[in-house]
Parts: sequence; structure tokens; C-alpha cells
Amino acid sequence: MHRIITRDPVSGGELIVTRLECPESGIVIEGQFSLGWIGRLTPEQLEFVELLVKNRGNIQKLAAELEIAYNTARARLDEIVTALGGTPESDGRPERRQILDRLAAKEISVEDAMRLMKS
Repeated sequence: MHRIITRDPVSGGELIVTRLECPESGIVIEGQFSLGWIGRLTPEQLEFVELLVKNRGNIQKLAAELEIAYNTARARLDEIVTALGGTPESDGRPERRQILDRLAAKEISVEDAMRLMKS
């Protein structure tokens, strides 16, 4: 079985599903079905989301598993958030979650984290 293709390889446009089939029962359903949020992500982004869920949202563990820097993992997550219509946590002021993530990744000291939380 092949991995799902989420975008038209020629135009980059959205794909729709027109046939669903259950090999066990032989039932076939035909129509036009949206891929939903999954259709907005690339196969690589879907793989990242899968690993993120398997790691229970722990970006530090995910980065270690992928053997990439924590900041690279955060950047990939921000790309996924943007693809899904959200806005990444970057309004110029560090958010509480970002500060705690940076502290967990040992990018900043406890003192720096406390100072950033107060500002």
C-alpha cells in the first residue's frame, strides 16, 4: 500500500478522494470526499505530526528522535501551524510555552526564564 498523496504533483492543488473501499467486506463508496486538514499538509509534515503525537507533544524528544536541533523542530511545527491556518507563537514577545520549551531544551537558564516570564 502507498502513502497518501495530499497535493496534486502537477499543479500543487488540493486532491479529493472519490472512492473508499473496504477489502474485508468488499463495500465500495464513491463520491467526493475532502481530505480535510490532512490535505493541507505535505507527506513530510504528516510524518512529523505522527511523531509528535507518538512523543505526546514533547518537542524535545521528537527533535532527539529525528536527530535535529530543537529550534529546527519548532520551526517545522510553526510551518505546520501556518499550513493549517494558524499563526505561530511569534508576536515579538516570548510566550510562556516558548520560554518553558527553551528552558527544557537547556537553551536558557532558570534565571533567564524567570526574567522573561516577568517581562
